[in-house]
Amino acid sequence: MINLTDRVALVTGGGRGIGESTCRLLAGLGAAVVVADRDLGPAVAVAQAIDAGGGRALALDCDVAERDQVESVVGRAVETYGQLDILVACAGITRDNLIHKMTDEDWDGVIATHLRGSFQAARAAQAHMVAQRYGKMVFVSSTSALGNRGQSNYAAAKAGLQGFTRTLAIELGPFNVNVNAVAPGLIETRMTHATADRIGRPWEEYAAQRAAEIPLRRVGQPDDVATVIAFLASDAASYVSGQTIYVAGGPRG
Repeated sequence: MINLTDRVALVTGGGRGIGESTCRLLAGLGAAVVVADRDLGPAVAVAQAIDAGGGRALALDCDVAERDQVESVVGRAVETYGQLDILVACAGITRDNLIHKMTDEDWDGVIATHLRGSFQAARAAQAHMVAQRYGKMVFVSSTSALGNRGQSNYAAAKAGLQGFTRTLAIELGPFNVNVNAVAPGLIETRMTHATADRIGRPWEEYAAQRAAEIPLRRVGQPDDVATVIAFLASDAASYVSGQTIYVAGGPRG
C-alpha cells in the first residue's frame, strides 16, 4: 500500500488531465499537494476538491517557461508546508504541424514548456531535495518521443526529457533523489480531444480507430498514468531511478 503521509508534492500542469488526476491521487494517498498551472481557475478547482475531501492543497499560477514563476512556486511550496519531497512535471502544450509548415513560435513554445519548463522545475526543486537527502522527481514524456508525424517539436521535447531523466538520476542519486519518467500513449484528455477536432474527426470515431491499434484495445484514461506516477513518487519505488515507463496499453506493433 502506497502511503504518502507527511510528503509534499508539487505538480506542474496540475489543473487538468493527467496532472489533475495525479494531484487528486497523491492527495488521497496522504500528500499535501501544490497544484501549479498556467490557468489558475482549474488549479483552484482541483485544490478546493482536495480540501473538501479532507486533504491539503494549494493552488498557484505558474508558467513553467518563466524561471521566476517556477522558483516562486517552489519557494511557496516550501514556505507553506516546510519541505518539498515530490516533483511531478506534467505541464505541456502541443503545436502540431509538418516540418515545412512549423513556425519558430510552434517550435519554441513546445520546447520551452516541456523541456525548459521541466529543467527549471527540477533545478529549483533539487536544491531542497538535496539538502534534505530525499526526493522523488517524475517527468511526463510520451510515446511520441519515438517519433510521430506532425510532432517534430513535441517528439524532440519528449525524447529530451528521457535523456534528462537518466542524467538527473545519475547526478542526484547520491543524494537519495529518485528521478524517473512516464511516457503515456493515447490518453483521453483535453489535448487529445483537440487533436481529433483539428483533423475534423468526432472524438468517438477517432478514439475507436486509435484503440484498434493498441494491444489492450482501449484508449487510456488519466488515472492510468497517475497510478504509475504515484508508485514512482513513493518509497515503494525506492530502488527505481533513471527509468522511463511506457503507459500505453502495450508496445507498438
